Amino acid sequence: MEDLYPKRNILCIDLKSFFASCECIERGMDPFKYPLVVANPNQGSGAITLAVTPYLKEKGVKSRGRLFEIPTNIKYTIAKPRMSLYMEKSKQVVNIYLDFIAEEDLYIYSIDECFLDVTNYLKLYKKSDAELAEEILQTIYIKTGLTATCGIGPNMLLAKVSMDIEAKHNSNNTAKWNYEDIEEKLWKITPLSKMWGIGPRMEKNLNKLGIYTIGDLAKTNKFELKDKFGVMGVELWNHANGIDLSLIKDYKKLAKSESFSHSQVLFKDYNENNIKIIISEMVEVLASRLRKNNKQTKNIGLGIGYSKDISGGFYHTIKLDNPTDSAYEILNNCLIIFDKFYESMPIRKVTVSCGLLQKKESVQLNLFENRNENDNESNINITIDQIKMKYGKNSLLKATNLLEESTAIERNKKIGGHYS
Repeated sequence: MEDLYPKRNILCIDLKSFFASCECIERGMDPFKYPLVVANPNQGSGAITLAVTPYLKEKGVKSRGRLFEIPTNIKYTIAKPRMSLYMEKSKQVVNIYLDFIAEEDLYIYSIDECFLDVTNYLKLYKKSDAELAEEILQTIYIKTGLTATCGIGPNMLLAKVSMDIEAKHNSNNTAKWNYEDIEEKLWKITPLSKMWGIGPRMEKNLNKLGIYTIGDLAKTNKFELKDKFGVMGVELWNHANGIDLSLIKDYKKLAKSESFSHSQVLFKDYNENNIKIIISEMVEVLASRLRKNNKQTKNIGLGIGYSKDISGGFYHTIKLDNPTDSAYEILNNCLIIFDKFYESMPIRKVTVSCGLLQKKESVQLNLFENRNENDNESNINITIDQIKMKYGKNSLLKATNLLEESTAIERNKKIGGHYS
């Protein structure tokens, strides 16, 4: 059982109100006392507030809202986003981490958030993990002027969640959760979307099952969750019970296997309301390519690039228990990634990938799947592929392909109506 509960010393450090703090520091202002919003003023009152200072947060102003949502009685300065400035500040902070630990023990999660495995450094510095965390935060502040928060835990999950849920509210900006805190702290988290890894879509699905707290999720039958959500169901159950076997080195490994990928730069800004049409169409293309090449995938990736005014984005993958060429299964996992990492930004680029490819030589039986349903889906997909190969890619279309937001028909015309 101990193998399920590794005891390492992991720090998860986040730079508080990062974009807005960078802009305040450049202006010689204190972000805790100065009302500043990072947004594109050229987009008018509908512009997205990419970040707001802690001063404004105290007054109830939220990040990732719209300028017109800020109460009219609150005066503030608008700063146009400058990604080059934020990247430079981020590099400065990363270099501070590398003054304390080796590069192999650092995982850069995003421009303003990193994981540090300090397990092998505590004896060297003759400090506890909490003492080392406070020294690192103090060094960041002295050298850059930025305020950071830190969660500490025996694995990456508990470090991250302790930072999200508690550290941001503590006076010393740190919090430490151990396995003994799971029932008292982790299980009490509600709504579910406050938990790292659970997006609004997954929250709604879990609510339909009568699951409203992380404790409810932890007490749900793991195999029922796997039957409902696949490999992600097992991960949800593990995380609800504080189990996370991932190591920083796991995230740093580069995939060396054959893969298929499909990217698309969009002609206008998309968001969570219409981007799923595009993702679905791209998945159909990749699933068809897998079947054409008699391949299946065990690793599904989704990348989202934000508009040039904002820059940035994310790319993450999910590793499956069993290989698949099912568009339904690939899409479901892409949407899980999307709901987990999307931050309400305007989208201009989408990438979908299928890695860890293997030949489709035989069917691996799965007690949790309906074999007849799988065979029917496979036969239908093969028939559709054959029709499109003979009569052109636009010969058979889904109803969603006729929607204004769809790009499938025009894309098919540009890359050729028939399969090559």
